[in-house]
Amino acid sequence: MMTAHWRALALTAGCLFGLSRPVYGAGKYLKVDYPASTAANQLQIAVTYTMWVPADVTRFRCVIVHQHGAGRNAAEHGATAAYDLHWQALAKKWDCALLGPYYRVLTDAIDTSPGGSQLWFDPRLGSDKAFLKALGEFAVQANHPELATVPWALWGHSGGSVWSDVMTTLHPDRVAAAFLRSGSFLGRPDFAQPETPVAAWAVPVMGNAGIKERDRGAWINTLARARESRSKGGPAGFAPDPRSGHETGDSRYLAIPFFDACLEMRLPSRGSSSQALKPVDMSKAWLASFLSQTAVPASSYKGNPLEAMWLPNEQVARVWIEYVNSATVADTTAPPAPFNVRVTSRGSAGNEITWDAEPDFESGIGGFFVMRDNRALVRLPTITPLGVYGRPLFQGLSYHDTPEGPPPEMRYLDVSAKPGEKHTYSVLTVNSAGVVSEPSAAVVVPSPESGKEQDHERFKGIFAVRSQVVVRSRHCLDFGQRASLTPPPEQSRLCSNGPG
Repeated sequence: MMTAHWRALALTAGCLFGLSRPVYGAGKYLKVDYPASTAANQLQIAVTYTMWVPADVTRFRCVIVHQHGAGRNAAEHGATAAYDLHWQALAKKWDCALLGPYYRVLTDAIDTSPGGSQLWFDPRLGSDKAFLKALGEFAVQANHPELATVPWALWGHSGGSVWSDVMTTLHPDRVAAAFLRSGSFLGRPDFAQPETPVAAWAVPVMGNAGIKERDRGAWINTLARARESRSKGGPAGFAPDPRSGHETGDSRYLAIPFFDACLEMRLPSRGSSSQALKPVDMSKAWLASFLSQTAVPASSYKGNPLEAMWLPNEQVARVWIEYVNSATVADTTAPPAPFNVRVTSRGSAGNEITWDAEPDFESGIGGFFVMRDNRALVRLPTITPLGVYGRPLFQGLSYHDTPEGPPPEMRYLDVSAKPGEKHTYSVLTVNSAGVVSEPSAAVVVPSPESGKEQDHERFKGIFAVRSQVVVRSRHCLDFGQRASLTPPPEQSRLCSNGPG
């Protein structure tokens, strides 16, 4: 069971780091729980919604939904989606909240049998109503009424892609963009096909599937959905992953730039009271033949543009070209340096180093180097991931594009440091592409002032204003101001008779 897996991870990490400061983005986490309903037109699966809201947002502009797939394992991994620092960076940039649903399915069935996943991934069976109700409750909890009405950016995997696809047909005016990893309702057997209104063809959609599932519906249906949208003039594309199967792999390195471009085009201006999405700007589009590995500006495309896939701009086109050729996206830019480095002596147990860090927008946080006296002391994490589904991240990366296990800490205990030894510590961030940041500000322990502070504690009683030692205290204060922390012989008897 995943719960046991999390406990094992927590125990191991605790031995290494002494867990007490889990990695949470600057902001707060809100939760809404609904039990399973027995009503035919309501959600018959229990659900927990977790929302991260970044700090210092005056007015929210969007909710990014990271929707897990079908089955119990996918659902349980969905519980960590809102804690993902890399996705939080996207949310923070655009004044968005990040929402991770966790539908508590009882079986691995993907139909409408009791406890099955289709009971939630078909929004018409109650998850649409539950989702909208939860947004209303989050608006109250966060004291941001606009969260109930802002647009959405929908990311989905497998059954989560089916959910996102159907939600686009139900609420086309609310969906800023959708990223469908290995799933669409189109052509899905035993699934009532929703009607697609004209407005839905205006929603930017990027389909994505792994080459190893090319003969499965996850590929076939997602590709067909993108082709259908393009035939209607819609802004839609498809990105074959040349390395993976049904797992999400490194798809986030395409999904995040795709959403970044779409949110820039479509979100209302900051401070606007309107929630209306802007239309897609097609003037910067690039086009590519479906299943090809290159793209060109739309004005240079030779062929029927309605038979070609769409990309929002040159930057995303170049990311897409690299992704469909290599299954990932390179990065040469350095991440931000860590900050708020703190070092606390734990006596014979060593020195405890803690810090904060912002994720690299392009590549997240792969780990950290803790430096002591300008030499690498350790690279974190030290635990080998149980499964590798893409470039390793500090929080881990699951099959489902979510953090693995409980949130780790930005902390290390230097057990080799002896009490009283002088050391200089700093920390560097490494992004998932292996690019290292500049070092943080250095912290020296013991601090240069620590000796003076200890002497001050030893002599502070001498300076207390008490009637019987006023004269002596004045003499001691005079010599202290003249500059020596060791009393001269003529003063030592005077000062040693003071209190303390």
